[in-house]
Amino acid sequence: MNRLPAWLTAISRQHSKRLLAITIVAGLFLLAQTPAISRGEQAAILDRFSFQRLPLPQLSMAEARYERAVNPHLARHSAWISAVGAAIALNDLDGDGLANDLCQVETRTDQVLVAPVPGSGERFAPFALATPMGDHRPGTIAPMGCVPHDMNEDGRMDLLVYYWGRTPVAYLKQDDSTPAETSYVAQAVVGDSPAEQWFTNGATFADVDGDGHSDLIIGNYFADNADILNPQATNRPEMQDSMTRAFNGGTNHLLLWTHAASSGPPAVSYADVEGVFPEEIAHGWTLAIGAADLDGDLLPELYFANDFGPDRLLHNRSKPGDVALALLNGEKPIGMPSSKVLGNDGFKGMGVDFADLNGDGLLDIYVSNIADEYALEESHFVFVSTGQPEKMGQGIAPYLDRSESLGMSRSGWGWETKFGDFDNDGDVEALQATGFRRGKINRWPELQELAIANDGALRHAGSWFAFQPGDDLSGHDPNAFFVRAGNGRFYDMSKALGLGDPFITRGIATADVDGDGDLDFAIANQWEESFFFRNNASDPGSFLGLRLRDPLGSPLIGAVARVVAPDGSIQVAQVDGGNGHSGVRSSDLHFGLGELAEGLEVPVKLQWRDRSGATHRSELMLSPGWHNVELGETARPVPNVPSAQT
Repeated sequence: MNRLPAWLTAISRQHSKRLLAITIVAGLFLLAQTPAISRGEQAAILDRFSFQRLPLPQLSMAEARYERAVNPHLARHSAWISAVGAAIALNDLDGDGLANDLCQVETRTDQVLVAPVPGSGERFAPFALATPMGDHRPGTIAPMGCVPHDMNEDGRMDLLVYYWGRTPVAYLKQDDSTPAETSYVAQAVVGDSPAEQWFTNGATFADVDGDGHSDLIIGNYFADNADILNPQATNRPEMQDSMTRAFNGGTNHLLLWTHAASSGPPAVSYADVEGVFPEEIAHGWTLAIGAADLDGDLLPELYFANDFGPDRLLHNRSKPGDVALALLNGEKPIGMPSSKVLGNDGFKGMGVDFADLNGDGLLDIYVSNIADEYALEESHFVFVSTGQPEKMGQGIAPYLDRSESLGMSRSGWGWETKFGDFDNDGDVEALQATGFRRGKINRWPELQELAIANDGALRHAGSWFAFQPGDDLSGHDPNAFFVRAGNGRFYDMSKALGLGDPFITRGIATADVDGDGDLDFAIANQWEESFFFRNNASDPGSFLGLRLRDPLGSPLIGAVARVVAPDGSIQVAQVDGGNGHSGVRSSDLHFGLGELAEGLEVPVKLQWRDRSGATHRSELMLSPGWHNVELGETARPVPNVPSAQT
């Protein structure tokens, strides 16, 4: 038998190895590619959406600025310290039945603006809420967010405003008059002493102990009393003491609703529950909070999205007046990176929202992180339910991260996240705010160097790199608008839809502002103009809208609605009390139904707690459109007001 010479055999083997290596690399490359959709499918998707951009109202900008005065020991990286604060909320503040009013934090003037949404009519004049200063030093307080909620349960919509430099303030509506600055009575939610400085970046309302009244959960960032915004301060505030396990942040609080004034000026009281959070949860650097019932008992679980450390999901096992919260951690399947297991992530939780993405009737969790093209990457998370909520009783978070397979793992330096069905086809879209600071000098190399430094140096402000106006970190990312395609993946269509301008966005709020059945949204931008986006979709599907109210007409936070479509698919949503970073959707529920035969009604299953804490269930058959439903001991549809605006 003829044999090849040894030298030729060696060459043949060498080429075989190279060919095998090339084949493996090519295979891995193909596996790493995002599954594409055809041009035809993309065009069909784009035909379903259309938005008109309108600037949000502004008051005097004569004293506009683009950075905050800060503690002298933080001045070297003042642009980093000045990176948050823009916020937006949409709700019905004037009682006309539409969520066509806004509350916005304008960072350029540190104003909390209340106004009608652009294009919704001049129903009242825009105005600013004055910040109660008391004995606080002027210039040391900045608003960070606004959450509409009927705090004293009198049937009027109030406003909670939270700050850096002081404790939150409740602005309680005095009467049924047209909103104006004089319409509200301001009171501190807790102590109003200059010695009690909070640096709050997240707040939401939820009935944590199940007594029928909405409590207030507060997430703080810098350590209490750090004097961050005082340019005359002499103390040395600490930065985080780790990039991945920092637990030296401000104290998170659970404020239980206790009572409201029954006569005289409006007033509300809360009790600060001490020791309810373990130290590592109480002192995370919290940027966003989510509260939602994830196991079906009408008690909200709490999700803390933390910067510089792991996020925390707490299982609610409370009884009225007796709060019990248990930490949940996910299970690690084979092949899953540890950092993508719920509760074991490393850093950068910046936004959180809930929706049912797999149709099992259970809410899933979307978390925004840093997922940029350079460094500090961990991906965004989409924790999808495994359908085993009973595991929460064993301390297990029954969720698996599916962000990569769903196409939502990467976009940029993320902040707020919001789900909503903007074309009424029955599938939610996902909005995401992105961007850190826009400038001309790229500071990613300096940030990467800081990130790999010894944790012992991080807490010292002097070890931080210079970061000033004109410097850039992810300043040109577009906000994401993820749309689900026929293959089940989400694709970012922001640029193709004309939504791809590189804003530095912090908050996103959604609502059907004009009552026409399709969702609109607004964004709050940091140090630049903010905008409202009116939905002008030409041919959206049918929809069901629910305004779930208590007998006085106030939104019933935490009430649950399950809608069964004619094809058997299930949609579930809960009345939101302010979830996320700095954007607050309206308290109305909206469901896209797709193409629906005329005259067809859909079954709606409702669950809620009344004001006594008693739980109730009811089922209604409802036609498409908006419905006002009163939830007391029973569910009672009441006349709709008003009709859609034109």
